[in-house]
Amino acid sequence: MQSVNEELQSTNEKLETSKEELQSTNEELNTVNTELQSKVHELSKVSDDMNNLLAATDVASIFLDTRLCIKRYTPAAAWIIKLIPTDIGRPLNDLKTSFPQVELAQQTQKVLDDLNTLETKIESEDHVWYQLKAMPYRTTDNVIDGVVLTLINIQQQVGQSEDKIRRFATVLEDSNDAVTVLDFKGRILAWNKGAEAMYGWTQAEALKMNIANLLPDERQNDFHAMIGKIKKGETVRSFKTQRKTKDGHVLNVWLTATVLVDKSGRPIEMATTERDLAWLLEEYK
Repeated sequence: MQSVNEELQSTNEKLETSKEELQSTNEELNTVNTELQSKVHELSKVSDDMNNLLAATDVASIFLDTRLCIKRYTPAAAWIIKLIPTDIGRPLNDLKTSFPQVELAQQTQKVLDDLNTLETKIESEDHVWYQLKAMPYRTTDNVIDGVVLTLINIQQQVGQSEDKIRRFATVLEDSNDAVTVLDFKGRILAWNKGAEAMYGWTQAEALKMNIANLLPDERQNDFHAMIGKIKKGETVRSFKTQRKTKDGHVLNVWLTATVLVDKSGRPIEMATTERDLAWLLEEYK
């Protein structure tokens, strides 16, 4: 009985020790739980702040994972792309967007493959222009975890630019100087009223012609010399040259050439402004 009693006492002491250890562990767990609750509260507040910020700035943003499935989006994006809550988790290429002429999924996949930021202008089906920006989504550990798409309405800026272009085009169209646009093979792509008055060909006739038709025999190499300078990146200064009219007269003209480039800055066409020097001399008499 005494031996059993001693064993029971020993067991009781072990239980007391285990109880103390459990109490200590429980206290540690309570401390960790409190800290976690505090972190969750902070994260929740940050998330609320970010959601309200994105909603207030009216920026349409869509967050995609590495499989190009939608993770989340801002309210503005839901209106532009026509998203609903059940679209979370769906692949982007499964959705019918407001941009039927643009392959958003294809463009986004290219960003994910190249890890380069894409910026371009796209037009919606209701003829509103947006600035599209797609960039890789990077975590704090610099790990690529998807793509972020943002859409900004630039319709007002585009409208202002179009108004300026229309005004500028009207000025050129009504100019007394001959204004033409040529490709690098000399084909005439544009012909204003001043060119009609100066050279005699109508716009319809000129658009079927090559600039070689307007060059006297001794000036046939002038155009090719200009193109050669342009392709070398050299500046083409204004110069005196000659042009033939429809009725065979040769005019002395002052020519100014302007290089037209594409979005990447590559020369693709050339605009020329030509002034009849005889008409200019008459003005000074």
